[in-house]
Amino acid sequence: MTISGSWQRTARGAGLLSPDGSIRSTIFAEMSALATSTGAINLGQGFPDEDGPAEILEAARRAISDGLNQYPPGLGMPVLREAIAAHQKRFYALEVDAEREVLVTAGATEALAATLLALVDDGDEVVTLEPFYDAYGAVIALARGIHRTVPLRLPAFLPDHDDLRAAVTDRTRVILINNPNNPTGTVLPRETLELIVELAHEHDAIIVTDEVYEHLTFGVPHIPVATLAGARERTVTISSGGKTFNTTGWKIGWLTAPHELVTAILAVKQFLTFVNGAPFQPAIALGLGLGDDFFEGIARTLQGKRDLLSTGLAKAGFEVFTPQAGYFVVADAAPLGYTDAAALCRDLPELAGVVGIPISAFCGEQLAGEYSSLVRFAYCKKVDVLERAAAQLARAGRESR
Repeated sequence: MTISGSWQRTARGAGLLSPDGSIRSTIFAEMSALATSTGAINLGQGFPDEDGPAEILEAARRAISDGLNQYPPGLGMPVLREAIAAHQKRFYALEVDAEREVLVTAGATEALAATLLALVDDGDEVVTLEPFYDAYGAVIALARGIHRTVPLRLPAFLPDHDDLRAAVTDRTRVILINNPNNPTGTVLPRETLELIVELAHEHDAIIVTDEVYEHLTFGVPHIPVATLAGARERTVTISSGGKTFNTTGWKIGWLTAPHELVTAILAVKQFLTFVNGAPFQPAIALGLGLGDDFFEGIARTLQGKRDLLSTGLAKAGFEVFTPQAGYFVVADAAPLGYTDAAALCRDLPELAGVVGIPISAFCGEQLAGEYSSLVRFAYCKKVDVLERAAAQLARAGRESR
């Protein structure tokens, strides 16, 4: 039986369609399976191995006990929408109407999918930075869009402004940016964000910005695009509670945008999950109202973990690119004699008892070739796990010399 449909287009967009038409396993699944089979420390997948704040977990338990187990409102529970609006005002001085300009989603991924499916039509171009989160390519293809990319260039993983100007044209429907960026940990500077707003006006494009790492920056400010002059009326801002509160499995995300854009996106979103996570919504609302000490503390703690793992990678002989934000550090294996990071990642469990992900998994064919020796490692793990990983990497580096 021939199984036709949009699955092939989606798999191709994510770089998972083999020449024979079958779907390849993702490198994430392969590396996680390798970690399980070898007992290696899994620094491939970006999820924390510690629970979030006790008061947030208790709020979810209380919501379940109180009977908040049925469908929430389509836009999301008022308590969460109001907390999101208050959060935007508190941290960024953005005035958001909780009743008309906030939409709760099944994680940031659904917010992204609903937004692109709502706003992109056959042949519309979507510009992203590259390397890019793999879901971007998949959803753009599912929406029948055309994916254009702007490379993030070493050593700082920043886009060349001339490349941005060349990529955004009158065919561009959406400029999609991930800031802070996964997998590079880059925080885009104000001048780059201002250029994106300028180009969106010039070519009548919508800006979609994925800001899930907004509270996990290290010594540099996070600047939401919507705060810039002329941006708010054409910007969809996406975030979630998963990364901030170590609750990635709850899948509570949201977007804020002008009412007309929210209405268009809701027309699609209501036929995806409809609604989700009723007892988790008031818990995330509580989290968004935690004190400054919490938000400052999570970034400070994560920065220490970044430094711990980076030191081990440097001792192992990698060239380390220090991230400004997020969960991941990128390291170059070329000084170790590896030009193929995918091959190294398959060898690392035996060499060092650690698993990483090649950056090529986040790139199209051309940039994958240029960045073939780069590996992404996750440091959003317990300190003792990172200490073991750092020591094992450093020891393996000494033994290989």
